[in-house]
Amino acid sequence: MTATTQSHPLAALDTPAAVIDLARMQRNIERMQQRMNALGVRFRPHVKTSKCTPVARAQLRAGAEGITVSTLKEAAQFYADGFNDILYAVGMVPAKLPQALALRRQGCDLKIITDSVASAAAIAAFGREHGEKFEVWIEIDSDGHRSGIKPGEAALLDVARALHQGGMVLGGVMTHAGSSYDLNTPEALAAMAEQERAACVRAAERVREAGLPCPVVSVGSTPTALSAAQLDGVTEVRAGVYVFFDLVMHNIGVCTTDDIALSVLTTVIGHQVEKGWAIVDAGWMAMSRDRGTQKQAHDFGYGQVCDAEGEVLAGYVISGANQEHGILSREGAPDTDIAKRFPVGTQLRILPNHACATGAQHPEYHALAENGEVATWRRLYGW
Repeated sequence: MTATTQSHPLAALDTPAAVIDLARMQRNIERMQQRMNALGVRFRPHVKTSKCTPVARAQLRAGAEGITVSTLKEAAQFYADGFNDILYAVGMVPAKLPQALALRRQGCDLKIITDSVASAAAIAAFGREHGEKFEVWIEIDSDGHRSGIKPGEAALLDVARALHQGGMVLGGVMTHAGSSYDLNTPEALAAMAEQERAACVRAAERVREAGLPCPVVSVGSTPTALSAAQLDGVTEVRAGVYVFFDLVMHNIGVCTTDDIALSVLTTVIGHQVEKGWAIVDAGWMAMSRDRGTQKQAHDFGYGQVCDAEGEVLAGYVISGANQEHGILSREGAPDTDIAKRFPVGTQLRILPNHACATGAQHPEYHALAENGEVATWRRLYGW
């Protein structure tokens, strides 16, 4: 299990560096798309995970239709790169309406969301003032996790009417069962997927029963998308982290470590032999401070250690981190041979807790193909 400094395709990169295993990424993309095809729904990937045009293009080539973004700057950048059907899946506030208007005036088919009468009224007033019919989806709370209107609340129809009667396009309803991240059995995940589906479909039925349009019923998270038994009444699914996966998803049970396509290349820079530590140049600035596995059954610290080829070194994790220093140690008893096992200069790859957070620490990805070729892909930033 000794890591060596032998030559490998990534050896010339400066570290720390974000690496995408393209073969794994493509398998992940195909797995999700085939599942959505089998369930008979459109798939709209959430590109906030990669924030990278080549990754999103690979998702669309596989059959995805449209994309989901988390910032309006993402929307603008992806639109400039040729993406048109875009859902901005964060609640709209009045101050951001000029950004949304500018995108729509450029020709972008941008959809926005709301979960309050106040926001709906502001959207409608701004739209009328500028002669713009914004397409707006209503966010539904299907699990008490974050934002949204519960499917049975009176506010749902109040918001729908404020949009429709205010002259906007009532595009549909959408939800995200984020509490699925707290589960770890197939039975619990399947139950949450059904809860998510049923809540969003019920909300759509209420809107339609009130004589209002509701063409889109959009659900999704990576765990529920991969666990749903059926999606009757749903028109599209959204999911994001599946494209790379990560250790949180591994602990949830929807992937293995062999599916994780994102890693951080790092170099051993020193040791604390008496403590059983190797020091690497990937601290929390490279891995992020996300400790999502800390509350799960297996705590991977700041990441799972792999050799330079990406093979897991079982039991070795980044157990601690400072800004630019990571502490590599063995779970359980300290490794007294740590300096021999990981000499200074050894390059390693670290699997992240949360791919979205780790990706956000890097300005670019190094995309590693099966033939050893490495391409550099820019990552998008900003709000």
